[in-house]
Parts: sequence; C-alpha cells; structure tokens
Amino acid sequence: MITSKQRAYLRSLASNEDTILMVGKNGISNQVVKQADDALFARELIKGKVLETCELGVKDVAIELAEKTNGELVQVIGYKFVIYRKNKENQKIILPRGKKNT
Repeated sequence: MITSKQRAYLRSLASNEDTILMVGKNGISNQVVKQADDALFARELIKGKVLETCELGVKDVAIELAEKTNGELVQVIGYKFVIYRKNKENQKIILPRGKKNT
C-alpha cells in the first residue's frame, strides 16, 4: 500500500508520461491485461486511457486492471488513469518515505 505522499510523487511523475495503454470497446481483454502487465514490468508506472467506445467506466477499468496486474491505482482523472507496480528485480522508481495511512 502506498502512502498519500508517495501517491502525490507518482502523480507528478505520471504527468510527464505518454499514454501507452488504450481500453476500447472490447473492455479488459486478456491482451490488454498482458500489455499492462508487460508495461508495468518494464516501466513500473503506466498511464492508460479509456476510449468512449468502452462500455465500462474509467474508474471500473482502472480498478480492475490494477487488481489483475497486482498494481496500485494512483490516479483517475477524466478518461485517463495511472497504475504503479514496483519491480523487485529492476526497480526504476524510488518512492519517498512517508507515514503509513491508517
């Protein structure tokens, strides 16, 4: 579980990232989950977008995708979302320390 301070830090990093994942009319297919999983392994932080053709809501897509990839939902804003997952083998993002939320 990430703290609010860490979440704010990840949001600031995500603002400079390109949107690399698109969820469309097929929703959260196995292909989308694999693409997100591979991207999280390589980058640790991904930004996705839910297209208007998708029948699911943005928050629903983001939550389900975070669960299926064992990631942390960082942010949902408009049609976009950000997911983070620490890569234990090749860590790229060092999170700031912060008090645990209770």
